[in-house]
Amino acid sequence: MAIELKKFDTRMGTHEGPEVRHLDPASTPFYLPIGDEVEIFSAAYRARLPVLLKGPTGCGKTRFVEHMAHYLATLENGPNELITVACHEDLTGSDLVGRFLIQADETVWVDGPLTQAVRRGAICYLDEIVEARKDTTVLIHPLSDHRRILPIEKRGETIEAHDGFLLVISYNPGYQSIQKNLKHSTRQRFVTIEFNYPPAEKEVEIIAHEAGVSHDMAYQLALLGEKVRHLKASGLEEGVSTRLLIYAGDLIQQGISPRRAATVAVTWSLTDENDSKRAIDEVVKAIMPE
Repeated sequence: MAIELKKFDTRMGTHEGPEVRHLDPASTPFYLPIGDEVEIFSAAYRARLPVLLKGPTGCGKTRFVEHMAHYLATLENGPNELITVACHEDLTGSDLVGRFLIQADETVWVDGPLTQAVRRGAICYLDEIVEARKDTTVLIHPLSDHRRILPIEKRGETIEAHDGFLLVISYNPGYQSIQKNLKHSTRQRFVTIEFNYPPAEKEVEIIAHEAGVSHDMAYQLALLGEKVRHLKASGLEEGVSTRLLIYAGDLIQQGISPRRAATVAVTWSLTDENDSKRAIDEVVKAIMPE
């Protein structure tokens, strides 16, 4: 049994995949549950309810979706594909649904990633949905209520979603603004799972597993993350993600000194503002060995 994971580059109308992974324990993406998110997502899938994931950058939303795709396919005879679309400000309805293209001497219709997922019963994951144009997000409304249909106006066709289809979207509430806000008419169509940075003891376990560093080093990196996140009260726009802490661990595993690894993976990645950099550097020097 295998699951196809496809990432579409909608700027070019093509995709990078498919990447095929066999569903054995070694290939299932690692994810450490923090609460009951696995149970909630599974229940939503069984009830065919669309899912909204919200939380800060790098807290594990995308990894969670990849993990759940394997989990459902393995344990619950769920969908065998995960199609991920990285949303951006130029994303059009045609990018998602499809378009007519000229091939040789004829005009042919090519399904977009959303249409492919609807037809084949895949999980369609729209990452950072608020980055897409508002007129594009309206397209998902008929798919995210009891109708579960996708109208394709250019073809005069309405597709009923395959029974295995599941729509999942995500966004970072910390980046919301008047221009980039998820409309209530969209939010209230989804079951919402809220993510945050993991508790310290779980973050230590995640860093140790993902970066391959010792438990003691993972603890120091997790402590660094906790202290830096407290600096948000002092003007830092975004707390350090678990992803960046893992990156620091990866560098340490490659022979970079812990302090230097933390500087390039955390301090310089988080801010360009000199006062904030100095504040983070003080934390790094206090926690990380040279």
